[in-house]
Amino acid sequence: MNIAVLGAGGWGTTLAILLNENRNNVTLWEFNSEYAATLEKHRENFYYLPKINIPDEIKITNDLGSAVKNKALIVIATPTQFIRSSLSELKDFDFKNSLIVSVSKGIEMKTNLLVSDILTDIFENVKKENILCLSGPSHAEEVSRKIPTAVVCSSYDKSKSSVVQKVFSNKYFRVYSNDDLIGTEVCGALKNVIAIAAGISDGTGYGDNTKAAIMTRGMNEIMKLGLKMNSKKETFFGLAGIGDLIVTCGSRYSRNRSVGIQLGEGKKLKDILSETKMVAEGVATTKAAYELSKKLNIELPITHQVYDILYRNKKPSKATEILMSRNLKEEF
Repeated sequence: MNIAVLGAGGWGTTLAILLNENRNNVTLWEFNSEYAATLEKHRENFYYLPKINIPDEIKITNDLGSAVKNKALIVIATPTQFIRSSLSELKDFDFKNSLIVSVSKGIEMKTNLLVSDILTDIFENVKKENILCLSGPSHAEEVSRKIPTAVVCSSYDKSKSSVVQKVFSNKYFRVYSNDDLIGTEVCGALKNVIAIAAGISDGTGYGDNTKAAIMTRGMNEIMKLGLKMNSKKETFFGLAGIGDLIVTCGSRYSRNRSVGIQLGEGKKLKDILSETKMVAEGVATTKAAYELSKKLNIELPITHQVYDILYRNKKPSKATEILMSRNLKEEF
C-alpha cells in the first residue's frame, strides 16, 4: 500500500519504519525543511528517536502535496495544536479514496474539537467514515525497538478498521478494533491531563496511594466526559482507556508525566516547556478540556486543579488540599 505519514516526531518516525517493515511504500513528511534534509541525509531522527535507523526505502520530504498524492492511507502524526495550521493547504485535496488514520492525541484549544473533528473541519472532501484513530499504550521508544505492543483502531466503519489492522499489525505490534471513535479520542486526550496530575504527585513526593487515587478517579473523569459525548462505556476499560492511562502515568518515557514531575518539584511551566523539544499534548489539552467541561456543565475536579496549576500558578499542595476536602460522596 502507498502510505504517507505526516509528522516526523518520534511516533510518526516509528510508524513509518513499522509500515515500511510491513512491506508498504512509505513517505514521511517533515514540516521543517532543514530538518527534513537532515533526516534524509543521516537517516536518523536525532531529536525524537535517536539511534534508530530510518530505512533508505522510506522517502522523506518537506513537500506536503507530493507526500499525500496517490496515497491510499494517510497517517496524521502531527501534534494536535498544529494540525490545522500545518495541514490547511490540503483543504481542497481529494481524499475520496484515502483512509486517514490519526495517531495524534488531544483537544484543540479555542474550538475544543477532537482530532477527527478537526480533520473533517479542514478537509472539505473527506468522508467521515474514512477517518480512523489508532490509539493505546504505545511509546515510540519501545515500539521502535520492537517491544510487543497492543493498540486499538477505532472508526465508524468496521470494514475500514479491518484494513488498518492488517496494514499495521505484525509480530510485535497487534491492532484490535472498535467502533467508538469519539470514546477512543477522548481517552487519548484526557489521559495526558491525568498523567500530568500523576507526575505532579510524583514530583511533590507523594506515594503510591496518591497516584493510584489520581489514576482511578482520573479515569472516572475521562469516562464522564466521554459518556457526555456519546461514547461507549466499555471503551474506557480497554487499550485506549485504562491501558493508555497506565502507561502514560507510570512510564519514564511519558512527556506529560515528566512535565508534572517538574511542576511538583517547583519548576515554572514556561521554563519546563522551554527546555524540551518534545510536545507535551496534555498542557494544551488541559485548557481545552477545562473549557469543554464548562460548556458541557460537567465536573472534572482533577482536570480543573491541573488547569489551575498550569494556568493560574496554584501550588500543588493547595490543589491537593482542595481535592481531598471536597464534599464526601458515593463512589459510583
